[in-house]
Amino acid sequence: MPRFLKEFFNRNGLGVGLVMLGLVLFWTIGLIILPQLSMLDFSFRHNLPPPAYGGPSDTYTLENYQYLIFGPEGGSQSYNAVDLKVFYRTIIAAIFVTIFNLILCYPIAYYLGQSKGNHIRIFALMLIIPYWINEILRAFALRIIFGESGVINSVLMGLGIFDAPFDFIRNDIALYAGLGYAYILLMIFPIYNVIESLDRNQIEAARDMGASWTKIHRRVVIPYAKPGISSGCTMVFMLSAGALAAPQILGGPSSLWFTQLIYQQFNDNNDWPQGAAYAIVLLVTCILLVLAIMRLFKVNMGDIGK
Repeated sequence: MPRFLKEFFNRNGLGVGLVMLGLVLFWTIGLIILPQLSMLDFSFRHNLPPPAYGGPSDTYTLENYQYLIFGPEGGSQSYNAVDLKVFYRTIIAAIFVTIFNLILCYPIAYYLGQSKGNHIRIFALMLIIPYWINEILRAFALRIIFGESGVINSVLMGLGIFDAPFDFIRNDIALYAGLGYAYILLMIFPIYNVIESLDRNQIEAARDMGASWTKIHRRVVIPYAKPGISSGCTMVFMLSAGALAAPQILGGPSSLWFTQLIYQQFNDNNDWPQGAAYAIVLLVTCILLVLAIMRLFKVNMGDIGK
């Protein structure tokens, strides 16, 4: 038996250890790996009626992936401009949402991690309580807030900044704000958990040596908080790129998200192989992009898992 398993069973006991290990394996294999493998298999299949499954025409093909790049055969364009544009816009938007969340959440996480007192607990509770409400209900609430007769337009028009209501929905401002708000805790708490363990004496020593706050954060805090930053950015980016509820509710007529195309293939077109191919492309692209960014900033997988 491997050493880490022996230590695990010695720490938790044989019975509890087997239960915990079984639940982890069930979660990892049964709910993550096997469904993804099934979807990968679907993505190489022809779109056939159920009675034809396993028949002579049920063979593997690359046409579902070719459709994403080149579109339907005999089309007027040499490539699938619409779907590729939606895919590109989704990835870029997810990156900007991640950067926006990092800029917004880093000061909050630093304040939570380096401050003491009961007011910090109250502040943290105020951050958590809104997330007791379902994500879809929060998205509809944001749609009301950003609507033409919503709170923001009412305040801006009352102050005389706008003469007529501004369409936050059509201009995608509500969508990006909703995506940023939906995953804000996933950015704050990983960074907070790391910064909380940072010895304040390091910051005080840097201040005594004349370092500015900018240099203190750049040379002391951010390198120490890199595991939390990488973990938060990974979760926010992956979930933003794969979001469906917020784009459906808060998106304007020209803000189609790639996950909406996947949804349409599965449910509206009843084309599961095509939807599976689109989903696999999105998953693999996000994973490769995350690995590339980790390599660029010299972050390893162990840092994200801390």
